[in-house]
Amino acid sequence: MNLQTSHPAVKPAPDELVPSRYALKIGEIDVMVVSDGVLPLPGKMLGHNADAADRAAWLSYNFLPTDKLDWGLNVVVVRSGGKTILIDAGLGDDPNLHLPRAGQLAHRLQAAGIELASVTDVILTHMHMDHIGMFLVDGVKEQLRKDLRIHVAEAEVKFWTHPDFSHVSMPEGFPDALRATAKRFAEEYKRNLQTFKEEYEVAPGVVATRTGGHTPGHSVVRLASGNDRLMFAGDAVFAVGFEHPDWFNGFEHDPEEAARVRVRLLKELAATGELLVATHLPFPSIGHVAVEGDAFRWVPIFWDY
Repeated sequence: MNLQTSHPAVKPAPDELVPSRYALKIGEIDVMVVSDGVLPLPGKMLGHNADAADRAAWLSYNFLPTDKLDWGLNVVVVRSGGKTILIDAGLGDDPNLHLPRAGQLAHRLQAAGIELASVTDVILTHMHMDHIGMFLVDGVKEQLRKDLRIHVAEAEVKFWTHPDFSHVSMPEGFPDALRATAKRFAEEYKRNLQTFKEEYEVAPGVVATRTGGHTPGHSVVRLASGNDRLMFAGDAVFAVGFEHPDWFNGFEHDPEEAARVRVRLLKELAATGELLVATHLPFPSIGHVAVEGDAFRWVPIFWDY
């Protein structure tokens, strides 16, 4: 992406040994996946309705620790029709949750040559704090355009006025942090919010569609140009969800509906062969979905150097 940068109010990490961005083309649409870091969470959150032994077996099979697992945090930047669109905005800075390896988005956008003032539109898959947090970092709002358009499903904004946490399974402190962050975000950016009911085309070939499930207004973003297709699935799909799509993730407010949404989307992706990117798949989180018996298989792309 040929964009210049300013200096976001986030200190860069020391020399990083891993890549934090990956660019590709979807037809005429420029796409960049940017890592916001990782979010360490208890292994139980992968499937709190699953038998503990089955959960431990899946983690062991994938050479992963059984106590805490690092979830990737992926954000996407899109350029289409003269617009620069940010899809989600990472965790930001919440020192009370002790998550120092997340909240890296502002300085990683800077490193990628993407100036915050160049962003014309934002699409939020939902309003959990790891998708809106950068906007609440000190000094960020001042760098954004006054006419920035933040697109989010109407049902999502309504949900966070009186959120229901009765079906989630989160570590202590997270529900309060999620409530507080969503409330503050809605208040600070209410003039920028542009809501849609079910579907909205933000730019040519860039369409946000409400799925519900994870949250009532959770949405996916589909990119289409020429013969190329990509879906950013937000939190509809997690790493364990290919083999165990019926396992409930701890952050799902309606886990049964979330499982139905997950299966439907994975079936669509397997049938069409289009690319998938999701927030919490390992960076760069780009790949295809294949059918594997009664479940699915994740097929990561070969990196294009």
